[in-house]
Amino acid sequence: MSKPVVREPQRRNSRSNRARILATARQELGRNPDVTLEEIARAAGVVRRTLFGHFPGRAALLEALAEEASEALRDTLVRRPDAEETPQRALARFVLSIWPVGDRYRLLLALARQDLGAERVSEILAPARNEATAILERGQRAGVFHGHLPAAVLSAALEALNLSLLESVNTGAWEDDGTRTAVATLVAAGVSEQTATMTVEGVAADMRAEGSDG
Repeated sequence: MSKPVVREPQRRNSRSNRARILATARQELGRNPDVTLEEIARAAGVVRRTLFGHFPGRAALLEALAEEASEALRDTLVRRPDAEETPQRALARFVLSIWPVGDRYRLLLALARQDLGAERVSEILAPARNEATAILERGQRAGVFHGHLPAAVLSAALEALNLSLLESVNTGAWEDDGTRTAVATLVAAGVSEQTATMTVEGVAADMRAEGSDG
């Protein structure tokens, strides 16, 4: 017996509904971590059955958001660092590049850790962790970053610092566009505050120029 043909307009409508549900969920969870799936469905303008057709439960919805965050992070890291760029600038560029992704998904990371487990969050962050470790290794060889910790350990410590600062933004304890976190990361890695500030300012200006050129 042949399978029924699913028409393209139906598939497009399904994809559109799924994308709208995810965008709404990200927004509503940011406002209220305890928002129900029914409330998300209403906010997305779909019936409950449509939401549950895509995401049968909270964990499934959070997993989809986690994968969305992981993909956004991978896309951000596609640009390979310039081999001629100093480790300090490479680390500053790294933090400034991933900050928008972290800022967009900062609450999701906390929810994913609670609902999906620390191992899943670790998988999401793995590409960024590996990139940071490579930069730190290069900086340690050049003598510009702390050498008393293995690069992987230092990378984990800086990751925790960045997540903590993201959480501080989330709670309203401070405001940041990524530059203050980049300076703090460089200082924690072993760069003087003055050099860290000048480096971040220079990289941020270059990135703005690159963005306007693109």
